[in-house]
Amino acid sequence: MLLFSLLLTLGFTNEIPTKIEVVAVYPMAAEKPLPVLKSRDFKGTVNFDYKTDLDSIAESYANSKVDAGELRLRLKEGLRLGTISFDNIKTEFTNQLVDKIIPHWYGTPWSFGGHTTIPNQGKIACGYFISTTLRDMGIKLNRFTLAQKSPLDEAKMISCGSVINKVVQDTPEKAFEEIDSLTKEGLYFIGFDEGHVGYLLKREGELFLIHSNYLNPVSVCMETLKESRVFKRFTKFHLVDISHNDTLLQRWLDNGNVL
Repeated sequence: MLLFSLLLTLGFTNEIPTKIEVVAVYPMAAEKPLPVLKSRDFKGTVNFDYKTDLDSIAESYANSKVDAGELRLRLKEGLRLGTISFDNIKTEFTNQLVDKIIPHWYGTPWSFGGHTTIPNQGKIACGYFISTTLRDMGIKLNRFTLAQKSPLDEAKMISCGSVINKVVQDTPEKAFEEIDSLTKEGLYFIGFDEGHVGYLLKREGELFLIHSNYLNPVSVCMETLKESRVFKRFTKFHLVDISHNDTLLQRWLDNGNVL
């Protein structure tokens, strides 16, 4: 009982893999250490620059966090002056998170209790991957509190009161079809019943799962949702819009608390 209480406190119970198995990973998933995303072709492969200097990785990531903060201030001022629209903010926020913050984490090992704050230094659990990257994008939240929640409660907190779409189907094919119909271009939070969390990205009409994967390659990766072994293990999902969540993005602009 003491051990279980300790695990609960550290947020380890929100992703319990029922069985570790080999998974066929989409070519975009990084399986080598220390990747930093250089460019992405969503119809092909991902090109990576591989660095062996952990200090340079940490410095690059720190710079990306600074850039996110500066972007927030520029967008807030642009919105005040009327030189940009809120749609511009949605696009810029999404691109910064997806293309500048998250890629540093590709290849970072998954661990049931991992909660590192630095990409490729230590390990990261699925819940901490979400809470850490959102925090480092500049959203004011307690990454420990968010990561320790169940997938549904995480969805509720990230939603900021917006709609949470619940998908329940008896086959992966039907679940995929419903998720595809519910989503448009942009980034989402996806909770897998009571067992796992990640980002869902729709870009150029295709759905991708970005998560700290407890199956092969047992690290943070991106893979097509349709081919994901993790996705195929579940029948119940919770979807929350991030890119088009006006309340969440306004709180980000105002540096207001989400959690």
